[in-house]
Amino acid sequence: MRKNWWKLLAIVLLVFTVVAGMLSEVPRLAILNETIRNLYFHVPMWFGMILILLISVVYSIKYLRNPTVKNDVIAYEAAKVGILFGVLGIVTGMEWAKFTWGEYWSNDPKQNASAIGLLIYFAYLVLRSSFSEQQQRARISAVYNIFAFAALIPLLFILPRLTDSLHPGNGGNPGFNTYDMDSSLRLVFYPAVLGWTLLGIWIINVKSRLEILRQRIYETV
Repeated sequence: MRKNWWKLLAIVLLVFTVVAGMLSEVPRLAILNETIRNLYFHVPMWFGMILILLISVVYSIKYLRNPTVKNDVIAYEAAKVGILFGVLGIVTGMEWAKFTWGEYWSNDPKQNASAIGLLIYFAYLVLRSSFSEQQQRARISAVYNIFAFAALIPLLFILPRLTDSLHPGNGGNPGFNTYDMDSSLRLVFYPAVLGWTLLGIWIINVKSRLEILRQRIYETV
């Protein structure tokens, strides 16, 4: 039980996020109105994606220094979970954009940069499937993974700020924290970030253990 406290915490935080996110009072802001509740889902998923992809990069670096199956598997599974969170972030962002900007995809620099970042990571999955030899696949994938993360950060956080953008916090627009991130929003937002991130780590933990077990069974057969 002591080892699983963080899993229980993840469940509590996510239940709290969903219930409070749907039922709690939120600021009545022009254009956003009730859609501001998406702040508890869209933004935390992007935060979770960045943190999970960072875990993937860390284990890719660890693999290059210590080429073990465990390091490769965790890097790979973390990348897949990060991509999942990225896709969910794109989908929830498109839904939000429909209500606030009038269309699901407006070719906003932030949207385009996010899509490019995900395509870079989809290429990572394709790259891994191109090699049959385990060590070669793991080594080349680890190197690619490092460069993919290095490209993702400027795509998401630097380039959209250098041009006009509808997205909060980019193109000269104030972010939520600047004008409307009041205490009621923070009360749910920060637990949401932690909850979604812990869920991602939980998925990585389960999938990595299963994959390592599968490889061990395959080696003994």
